[in-house]
Amino acid sequence: MDIDYPKLLIVEDEKRTRSGLVMALAEDYEVYEASDVLTAINILENEPIDIVLADIRLGKESGFDILTKMKALSVPPLCIFMTAYGSVENAVEAIKKGAYDYITKPVDLEKLEIILKRAYRSRKVEVENLQLKRQLNLKYGLEKMIGSSLVMKEVFEKIKQVALSKATVLIEGESGTGKELAAHAIHQLSPRRNFPFVVVHCAALSPQLLESELFGHEKGAFTGAIERRIGRFEEAARGTIFLDEIGEIDLPTQVKLLRALGEKSIQRVGSNKIIPVDVRVIAATNRNLEKMVEEGKFREDLFFRLNVVRITMPPLRERKEDIPLLIQAFLEEFAAENGKKIEGLSPEAQKILLEYDWPGNVRELRMAIEHGVVLCQGKKIYPKDLPERVRAVKAATTSSFSAENADCFNLKEAEKRIILDALKFCHGKKTHAAKKLGISRKTLQRKMKQFQLLDIDCHNG
Repeated sequence: MDIDYPKLLIVEDEKRTRSGLVMALAEDYEVYEASDVLTAINILENEPIDIVLADIRLGKESGFDILTKMKALSVPPLCIFMTAYGSVENAVEAIKKGAYDYITKPVDLEKLEIILKRAYRSRKVEVENLQLKRQLNLKYGLEKMIGSSLVMKEVFEKIKQVALSKATVLIEGESGTGKELAAHAIHQLSPRRNFPFVVVHCAALSPQLLESELFGHEKGAFTGAIERRIGRFEEAARGTIFLDEIGEIDLPTQVKLLRALGEKSIQRVGSNKIIPVDVRVIAATNRNLEKMVEEGKFREDLFFRLNVVRITMPPLRERKEDIPLLIQAFLEEFAAENGKKIEGLSPEAQKILLEYDWPGNVRELRMAIEHGVVLCQGKKIYPKDLPERVRAVKAATTSSFSAENADCFNLKEAEKRIILDALKFCHGKKTHAAKKLGISRKTLQRKMKQFQLLDIDCHNG
């Protein structure tokens, strides 16, 4: 990708407006143009576009269709929407769905150039980070997963093997071990890579909402269903659907999921129409599904359907030799994100990170490095820059801490500390903290209630 000469796609059905924009921007950009969604999608599929400038209304078509298609690309371009004054609400909605920015029509060229330059700077950082990760991947990992340990090499090999098949995959492992990354790697290495990768966090939704989320619903199917909505299975057409925390699905929804897997078809809530679906299913869990089957909490036939190929993600405490590589990757990422030049960690800080047992696994290490980068005032991260929980907790040795003999009380205390630290880091903003922890806001709320953290003031901590 030539990031020094940005590739700009202008999508506008009004010829005069489109030609004017092309003339105004051709000097600084390699400009492509389209008058409709189909032409735009064809260009996106064949050219490495950096930025899309699209009218939100294209005759009878919608710019949202372009935004949806972009998300399926391996490196989606940034999207800026043009909108009439009376349609600003639509543009705001577009930003919520992933657009970079919007500008009102008639277009102010000076303002547009500022937005485009800002977008391009963001794009350059994104591309540079991607290139760095690819370099690390070539040497040490697979897709966004990093590791040189024997156990991770075995995981990488299994991912490569299963990616080429059509088999359903069950990924198991503790929270924070990288189950979603593994699922995404399978998708990216599969023949379905150019189609959507759709993630459903099963624990974040009530049983009623989860069924509608998965399979969609018809208008009037239930109170509040004011329009028809396609579900995530239809959204993932020809691609992959990743069902995270599959063990949280209630038994009635399990029956419908079993039918979808077995018959490769779904029915929207409120409809008898059978809709064929061509979707690969990857599920993940941090629970013992076999034990749940024995207890009657998970259907045995669904377990067998999901467990065609199983991949186990190892906890970070069992692959500590990968910690330096992970530190390097996260350090580069967050230093670039925060505009800092950091050479590395002091020997004392490095020792702390190598000896800590990481109950929150790779996710917790990533948060610790981000914490260190944000607080770092020089060229190196020192122990004082690391999260308090990492400095305060005495590290246990790998031999004395395994999944089989871990002290439940210590694990719960560690989980409580991780959540509290995330809340403090995010100044009490639950949505931000949940995102940092890689869990839903609903799950975070439940954990806060469990650990009696609801009344804790984290805004100034």
